[in-house]
Amino acid sequence: MGTFLVRAAGFVYPYLAYHLAARGVAAQTIPLILALFGAGWLAGQLACGALADRIGRRATLTGAMATAAVVFPVLAQSPTVPALAAASFVAGLVYDAPRPIVSAVIADTVPDEPTRARIAGWRHFATNLGAAATGAIGGMLAAPLGFPALFLVNAVVCALFAVIVLKTVPTGVRRDTAAPLQGSCRAAFRDTQLVLLWLASVFAFIPVTALYAVLPLMMAEDGLPPSAYGWSQAAGAAAVLILSPLMNGWLARRACSPSPMVGLLAAGSVVLGVGMGSAGFASTSAGYAAAVVLAVPGEIIAFVAAADILNRISPAYSRGLYAGIWGTTLAAAVLLAPLLAGWCLVSGGHLLVALALTGCGLAGAAACLPLKAMTQRTSPT
Repeated sequence: MGTFLVRAAGFVYPYLAYHLAARGVAAQTIPLILALFGAGWLAGQLACGALADRIGRRATLTGAMATAAVVFPVLAQSPTVPALAAASFVAGLVYDAPRPIVSAVIADTVPDEPTRARIAGWRHFATNLGAAATGAIGGMLAAPLGFPALFLVNAVVCALFAVIVLKTVPTGVRRDTAAPLQGSCRAAFRDTQLVLLWLASVFAFIPVTALYAVLPLMMAEDGLPPSAYGWSQAAGAAAVLILSPLMNGWLARRACSPSPMVGLLAAGSVVLGVGMGSAGFASTSAGYAAAVVLAVPGEIIAFVAAADILNRISPAYSRGLYAGIWGTTLAAAVLLAPLLAGWCLVSGGHLLVALALTGCGLAGAAACLPLKAMTQRTSPT
């Protein structure tokens, strides 16, 4: 429920560009401030994951949500560009803080892999349901209330979530007494399994983020109105909401295997690449919406499979750090997808976009080959 509430009220990121424009920020400065938010998002995943291991899940998540409750109103009201830039970076640090911390809490408290997989599926469902609610609610309230009011609502929900965390998340951090008290980033980055999972996930998630970075540009070039893009988003959200409950049970049964879901991650990556890549051959609203829907099964599989692999390879004393490192994959994909889209559209048009997104899916599957060989034995839980 907390995942849904925070995501449903997560107005800061999707409406930040509009807010900056409304504050009179120059057009050439807005991308820089948005990039600072992205940099904060990436750094925040690492920081929150590491702190969750060092000072505890509850303290880290409460602190992050309390920080969000303070900085989001600052971002809403800051009158100068330097203040907006600083607030944007700090807001990025805490915007997606629950992702690695909640992942670590689930690994701490849920002993069996099928239940963990089922929870991962429902978390993905809640995230997408929340995203749909964000767009619908924000669209209705932005005009009458203004963007600062949306940011204040986001802050209030984060404050409420901080209170919920204080009341529900245990204070202690379960540790393996035979292991070091704290894992280090250096040791984590030397874990080849984690590095391969990170690479496979980034390649798989670039087609996911292409929905926001690539499709609007392609649809505009085909002369389609903004409403057509909205319908493609709605089609994708509807597919997630319909397919997630149907696929979660099957994915949970696959998690009964003693080996991680590396093969499924590879399959999900391919489906994502081919599905979103097919948008390069579309020219109508229906064609683009169909491409988004085709990619949805791969998205569901990839997120659940990656979570399963992460749970199994993460040492008990470093679960937060591992979740934080993996959490940067989505932020990295958000940063890389626009660069890839811009280069492809300039250099080869829609066909090159199709080849690039399909290639990303295949590259993610290729990274799974050595990962599969390394994870044949049962990973530590």
